[in-house]
Amino acid sequence: MQGAITLLWVVYNLYLVQLLTALGFAQGLALGLLVLENLLAMVIEPLMGTFSDQMQHRMGTRFPIISLGVVLAAGLFVVVPSALIWGQGPLLRWGLPLLLVAWALAMAVFRSPALSLLGRYAIGTQQPRAASILTLVGGLSGAMGPLAGQFILGLGPFVAFGLGSGVLVLATLALRWLGPKQAVDEARDVASVTASASTPWSGLGLVFGAGVGVGLGFRLVMMALPATLTQQVPQANQPLVLGTLFVALALTAIPAGKLAQRLGNRRAMVLGLGTLAGLAILVGAIASTVMGVVLAALFGAALSLVSNGTLPFALAMVPPQRAGLGTGTYFSGGALAASVGAGLFGNRGLTPAAITVAAAIAFLLAGLCVAYSKRFSRL
Repeated sequence: MQGAITLLWVVYNLYLVQLLTALGFAQGLALGLLVLENLLAMVIEPLMGTFSDQMQHRMGTRFPIISLGVVLAAGLFVVVPSALIWGQGPLLRWGLPLLLVAWALAMAVFRSPALSLLGRYAIGTQQPRAASILTLVGGLSGAMGPLAGQFILGLGPFVAFGLGSGVLVLATLALRWLGPKQAVDEARDVASVTASASTPWSGLGLVFGAGVGVGLGFRLVMMALPATLTQQVPQANQPLVLGTLFVALALTAIPAGKLAQRLGNRRAMVLGLGTLAGLAILVGAIASTVMGVVLAALFGAALSLVSNGTLPFALAMVPPQRAGLGTGTYFSGGALAASVGAGLFGNRGLTPAAITVAAAIAFLLAGLCVAYSKRFSRL
């Protein structure tokens, strides 16, 4: 599921400007749409997570809300490129931005409920290893942007968007039918279903803060890397450098999951976030493609420690009955980070050095949230 979600966003980001400019919109509208979509997702993610928690307690499953969101997202994604046909008029063309926002909202409907299932399919100490599969698939899907972007663009919007929708539907079917028949914490949920689970607001604040820090730090590094290469190594192979980061993230995901199980998820995340902060500062020292590739590989390896731990971290900060809320709160922080990264740092003329310093600070703040969470964690 994580791989399908990542793939759809890769396709979306590759085609967004092309679709908007084809109907006469300015390129700047793309940035505005991304900011708006993420601000809306910041609110919707925890709401849908909470709604799925209630559904889980009443019906014993989250799949109705997951299925609804997937059907809406897949259907809207297929329809998006058709705007090139029916959206040529001065008024009709505004249907495209509305359609894009509607699709982004549909994606926010099912992500938190779907990924919160990790807490039902693996016990706490094994969750980082289970999450490493999500990181592996997500890393490979993310690598398709820089490494296979031209191929995806060559498919054309109708084929690319259609394939993306198909992958999402297939991933949902696999999640539904190949998952374990009985959740690992089913007995615990049954025992506590009548109990009123208090909402750990302090813990959720730390989850939100970690989501903001990780999301903002990552996005700023992804802005600083190509900017640094353009400025200091004009002849550099930028797709190779960026692709290496995602490939390294995927290849180190499973070993990082084993390390997290040995060290403990909190320690592994703090180690990863501290390393990411140091590597972010080193981005400014890139002087060749080789240095860029090496630094990107190290960044991807450190990021795997963090990516593997984010969902288990969020789930550990809430009771099992609030798994959707915990997951949604983390993604809410990430959505705010995406809006801040695009709105405050995008196209502001900031130097790569300033951006990397901001990224390092974001990672360190996330690390503080994770380290301080020990007193609130269930594990």
